[in-house]
Amino acid sequence: MATQRIPTIDLRAYTGGAPRERAQAIATLGGGLTEFGFVNVIAADPMDEAFLRRLYSYWNRFFALPEAAKRRYVVGEGGARGYTAFGVEHAKGNPHPDLKEFWHVGQEADAAAALPPGQPDAAPARASYPPNVWPAEVPELRQPTLELYRGLERSATTLLRALAEYFGLPVETFAGMMVDGNSILRVIHYPPVPAAADPRSVRAAAHEDINLITLLSAATDSGLEILSREGDWLPVEAEEGQIVVDAGDMLSRATNGVVPATTHRVVNPPGGSARDRTSMPFFVHPYSACPLDVLDRFVTPDRPPRFPPITAGEFLEERLREIGLKK
Repeated sequence: MATQRIPTIDLRAYTGGAPRERAQAIATLGGGLTEFGFVNVIAADPMDEAFLRRLYSYWNRFFALPEAAKRRYVVGEGGARGYTAFGVEHAKGNPHPDLKEFWHVGQEADAAAALPPGQPDAAPARASYPPNVWPAEVPELRQPTLELYRGLERSATTLLRALAEYFGLPVETFAGMMVDGNSILRVIHYPPVPAAADPRSVRAAAHEDINLITLLSAATDSGLEILSREGDWLPVEAEEGQIVVDAGDMLSRATNGVVPATTHRVVNPPGGSARDRTSMPFFVHPYSACPLDVLDRFVTPDRPPRFPPITAGEFLEERLREIGLKK
């Protein structure tokens, strides 16, 4: 699957390569994110394709359940955990609902056991998040879903450390923001487009992500596109063993817009095809009290701070209302 001009970084070069390879990996990551807001990543510990296929099969069993069974797992407001039904979410500024349903998985109570070496336990932050819920109809999916969550969390930590090095910042500048953060693994099912669907609705309308960065393992079908600086829509897909990574609004705020939150979408299958699509983006969030102040490194006389101070939790609440998940 073509990735157009989106660069690819091999995290193994950053974590274990020679100095020249490591420097090149840092430059590719930083250059790709500042130019496109997107890069393709070969993880240092990539998920096995058979593992991903098995996990997709478990989740597709859940999404095939009757609607009444799935709606038993709608919990609380804002879709922070559990199931969000088809047609509930919409892109910011777009009143037409996205053609998708999804499930959210967040931090588990035992998250400290998987913290990277040298990172402090942030148990108070972790205790503020709602507990995960799991579908009783498919009990096999819990363990591998959490395994994917932790693997992507490790990759995100490494990526954010490399990005800090690219900008000449202390290595934990960005990675420290996500320690026991409010990160979400979203399992999204895009069913075949209903015949009665509003013609103005698409699987995921053009939007920017809310969070720091998003890591997307290979989906079960194509459809992801990004908007280039030239105004062209470019298809972007993860190759086998790769992860698509994009920058969100929170990282853009911290860097004063130097790293853009790039507009992207998931288009409907061509020609009214009856294909469905499942994907598992991992949205990397800071802990809720984390300040999203513009960092001094990105402020100059010609580039004053573009964003007012706000915490990650406050910003998330604001955006959840804008996309229809909170009132």
